[in-house]
Amino acid sequence: MAAHEVANLRPFIERISEAPRARSDAPALGAMNALQERVRGDASLARLDAALAQPPAAALLSGIFTGSPYLTALIERDPLRLERILTTAPEVLMEQLKAELATSLAAAPGRAEAMHALRIFKSEVALLTALADLGGVWPVLAVTGALTECGDAALMGAVDFLFREAAARGQWMAEADGRITAGGYIVLAMGKYGAGELNYSSDIDLIVFYDRDRVRTAPGVEAQEFFVRLTRDLVQMMAERTGDGYVFRTDLRLRPDAGATQLALSTEAALIYYESFGQNWERAALIKARACAGDLEAGRELIDELSPFIWRKYLDYAAIADVHAMKRQIFAHRGFGKIAVAGHNIKLGRGGIREIEFFVQTQQLIAGGRQPGLRTRRTLDAMERLVERGWIKARVAEELSEAYLFLRRIEHRLQMVADEQTHQVPDDPARLESFAHFCGYADTATFARELVARLETVQKHYAALFEDAPVLTSGGVNMVFAGEKDDPDTVAALKELGFSRPSEVLAIIRGWHHGRYPSVRSARARERLTEVQPLLVAALADTADPDRAFATFDRFIAELPAGVQLFSLLRANPGLLRLLADIMGTAPRLSRILSRRRRLLDAVLDPGTLGTLPTSEELDRLIAAEIGSGEHDMQY
Repeated sequence: MAAHEVANLRPFIERISEAPRARSDAPALGAMNALQERVRGDASLARLDAALAQPPAAALLSGIFTGSPYLTALIERDPLRLERILTTAPEVLMEQLKAELATSLAAAPGRAEAMHALRIFKSEVALLTALADLGGVWPVLAVTGALTECGDAALMGAVDFLFREAAARGQWMAEADGRITAGGYIVLAMGKYGAGELNYSSDIDLIVFYDRDRVRTAPGVEAQEFFVRLTRDLVQMMAERTGDGYVFRTDLRLRPDAGATQLALSTEAALIYYESFGQNWERAALIKARACAGDLEAGRELIDELSPFIWRKYLDYAAIADVHAMKRQIFAHRGFGKIAVAGHNIKLGRGGIREIEFFVQTQQLIAGGRQPGLRTRRTLDAMERLVERGWIKARVAEELSEAYLFLRRIEHRLQMVADEQTHQVPDDPARLESFAHFCGYADTATFARELVARLETVQKHYAALFEDAPVLTSGGVNMVFAGEKDDPDTVAALKELGFSRPSEVLAIIRGWHHGRYPSVRSARARERLTEVQPLLVAALADTADPDRAFATFDRFIAELPAGVQLFSLLRANPGLLRLLADIMGTAPRLSRILSRRRRLLDAVLDPGTLGTLPTSEELDRLIAAEIGSGEHDMQY
């Protein structure tokens, strides 16, 4: 926005157009009365006193005191901050807050002072964006954009501070002109943060790299050790809770092979990993990757180098099974299988935000290699481009876009209540009614009707996109194998299936997907494995000793020279999969022989093998013919 446009914007209080519904209960009335009395007794808050006398501001604050303990505490802690928000254009205030943060960090004598400045900045932005959202001053995407700007400013400021610290210790060298820069240190924003769509109480997902050709570590300072320590300090500055709160919870688990790698990786290692072992869920994640702090130029160049991995030249229908499998596995358990209101997860549940994101991302993966115009980070921008190129109908895009904005608005309100990273609608009737009022609805029934309508719309379009997708699991068993952390529901489901050490099972499966054995080293083998692994795990669990069967299968594929044929046959023929699972569970010695002797394995896996086995009746006749039908002492 141009400077003259910002300068001509009306102040916040003149732009309030809506407010949460306030209840006439004692706590809310008490909070409002206490604020007004406090303001009237302080001459320095005269402008706030005048603002509170205006009905739109009074209605907005009354609704907040009714529905959000977190925002109430922010307002009560510093009324001067509230005055500043109400009497200034929010766009102007946002720029002022960023400038004040940069000044404070530049002058901070130590880490504690820098962390204090960061947390004060975040709390001011949190209150500003919440009021702008609840008051109808900013639309949803302006709110997500401001929250993203907050993340960028905080991260860039913290990174610059840490490099100044390192230079003062003699570990980092200044540029020729004396400037201290973060040369070669790359911080990539991922997920909603990368797309500029950060939600109100979101974690920020980051991947950190360093380019050895650009770094300016001092002689004798080992690069990897330096950058790992600096990254750890960066996470502490952002995520540690102090008396001032925290800035952002920070998650680094989207980095390559997170279970086995350091917090910061060299760009050379990253390129080798993605080229050799990168998975489809990582391709989908990298669609939204954006350089957000450190050496921005080096970050943009790295993303360009990763482009061939993310965007394949051919129409990539194989990736769609991988990405859709992730989604189905996520909501196949614990209530995600149907649309509801009370207790419904509006991000991961049926008809939720994740379905809209996957609807868009899968089509981007399929066609983005041949149509560069589809390579955009923002969900709604991508939706428009899919319409322009004939991938989806305009009506579908309009309905999904409207649902997306609605659900993001509800998501923000869920998180504003207590500054929690929650996506679950309250299941207690009283709390649900209070939340409906906080969203601006007269009653729970009206809120429920509006929410269900959007969820059903999303589910309808998402199901149509994947209507021919194969079923991966049965019985509602949750099987989430993608990603780098254990899904609690998957751990519980594996334990229920009979595995005594489910976390070990998940760690081994992640190892398969990182290509740690020759049989799973090719991308095609890992794609076939993705398709078969839920059925495989269920079959192994159905043996007498699931733990032993799984360990035996792991040793089995570790000794196989290739896995594409095996995984393809198992996916096509569940009977073969059942036979192989039985061998793993009851004859580990035979499994070792099969893995070493390819011809024997081919014979076992030949689909004709099962067809040539005698039935139980044929076995009876065979035995009778060989030993007679008279009395004998053989029991069978």
